[in-house]
Amino acid sequence: MQLSNQRYTIQDVDVLAIADEFGLPVYVYDADKIIEKIGLLRSSFSGVNLKIKYAAKALTNVSILKLMRQQGVEMDSVSVNEARMGMLAGFEPGRIMFTPSGVSFEEIREAVDMGLQLNVDSLSLLEWVGQTYGSRVAISIRINPHISEGGNIKISTGHADSKFGISILQRPDILAIVKKYQIPVAGLHIHTGSDFKNANAFLKGADVLFDLATDYPDLTFIDFGSGFKVAYKEGDHITDVAELGRQVSEAFQNFCQQYGRDLELWFEPGKFLVSESGHLLVKTNIVKENPTRTFAAVDSGLNHLIRPMMYDAYHDIKNISNPLGAEKIYTVVGYICETDTFATDRPLPEVRPGDVLSFENAGAYGFSMASNYNARFRPSEVLVYEGKPYLIRQRETFDDLLRGQEIIEFEEELVKK
Repeated sequence: MQLSNQRYTIQDVDVLAIADEFGLPVYVYDADKIIEKIGLLRSSFSGVNLKIKYAAKALTNVSILKLMRQQGVEMDSVSVNEARMGMLAGFEPGRIMFTPSGVSFEEIREAVDMGLQLNVDSLSLLEWVGQTYGSRVAISIRINPHISEGGNIKISTGHADSKFGISILQRPDILAIVKKYQIPVAGLHIHTGSDFKNANAFLKGADVLFDLATDYPDLTFIDFGSGFKVAYKEGDHITDVAELGRQVSEAFQNFCQQYGRDLELWFEPGKFLVSESGHLLVKTNIVKENPTRTFAAVDSGLNHLIRPMMYDAYHDIKNISNPLGAEKIYTVVGYICETDTFATDRPLPEVRPGDVLSFENAGAYGFSMASNYNARFRPSEVLVYEGKPYLIRQRETFDDLLRGQEIIEFEEELVKK
């Protein structure tokens, strides 16, 4: 989103005009930004057979999935319902990686029946796959490398105490089960978390997987997950994707030479592809001046963007209806009956009742983690594609809140006299 001639635009579309047309609050996504990120990844990994698998949990709108498929991106899912959305968007089942965590065996069976690429992350699941399918279903194996790097502990998944993946210390147990049932192993997978600033975490993970690969002679891919850090504010340290690509590609090429043939190199970016594309537009309801703070209360809350409350995540905020106003200090809060603070003591151009604010980097884990808490509606979603805004999800209504409920009719309460 750019400030041009005192107005904010996305692909030359006036953002305030989008707010007027579709109402507030509303998520707005910039297709050009998504395409730009895809191109950056591709250009950064040269000389390797790169496959980009979009981690759909970041933003599952079917139109976004269709855009990914149009750009030649494949898909990573963590539930069969995500996979169904991907298939609705046109993805072939075999191009969807299914990486569950602690799901039921019934869901695993359903995923296999759908034809998804199964990624196994526990010894118990590996044993069940062997007992159920023997050598009939090729799998990949998710390894926990005991690497602790990256950002917030809540999104760190490769440390020794994480629930994700099979511990590298259980390497002999993995191989014993695979040999017992002759399970075909097509790939090895690792995902150590998020917000990595450099290539170190990926290279450490690569050392683990490259060594483990000697146990499995018939691999077709190595999957490094994701974890690229994006910028949340001006001057933020981000992952140097070009340098990362150079170092990882070189290491991967050397590995393939030693392995004896070229494999595919997979990444599963989610936040990296969609975070910067997204803007959550909200209206300022009231400006409340207290002795210690000035609050700007908006028509949104943790029900629409929970990351600041759940992860202490920073989201830049822009006053798009008064961008040249005198700077003042505000604590921006929501309308939920909880402490739902988006930002504390944030300098902003003067915020007035009715002003439209934009929470930046709202493309990832905004709508996908939204809820109906306090019986509030989830917003509409709009995609700006080739200079035109498209409504890709309608705003919820009261009927949506009631859908699925069965209302019991009770006798009228007897009034005691």
